Amino acid sequence: MRTTDLSPLYRSIVGFDRLADLLDNAAADAATGYPPYNIERTAENAYRVEIAVAGFRPDELNIEVRENLLTVQGRKAANDDQRRFLHRGLAERNFDRRFQLADYVVVTDARLADGLLSISLQRELPEALKPRRIEISTSVAASASAPVIEGEQAA
Repeated sequence: MRTTDLSPLYRSIVGFDRLADLLDNAAADAATGYPPYNIERTAENAYRVEIAVAGFRPDELNIEVRENLLTVQGRKAANDDQRRFLHRGLAERNFDRRFQLADYVVVTDARLADGLLSISLQRELPEALKPRRIEISTSVAASASAPVIEGEQAA
């Protein structure tokens, strides 16, 4: 396992605490691979996060968005007293998976099917931030009213 010391970064940056925290969180998330997940771009402003949650029921999963942080938690009740496993291949352990969302990205839907939790995301830019086309007008009346003399060019 490889670890990175970011303390020199903290000493040399001022006002970029959020960026440094994102780097720390990304390094910590890379260390744990459970549960596995996919992030898919489904359209220009649409995304889908799929998390493999085999063995979890919808009431054992919690999805929360707070301050651009999507948190998915799985809490399994300990009921192994009644079950005797010869081989246990499904982890079914508690987990916290966090995803940092960009500004204006909102969760639109969450579905659980076939052991996959699919969370749909949409980037919804406010009207003030959307690009808009500006029409260029021509002043036909001004150019038509100026007299044109043969052989001379207008300045």
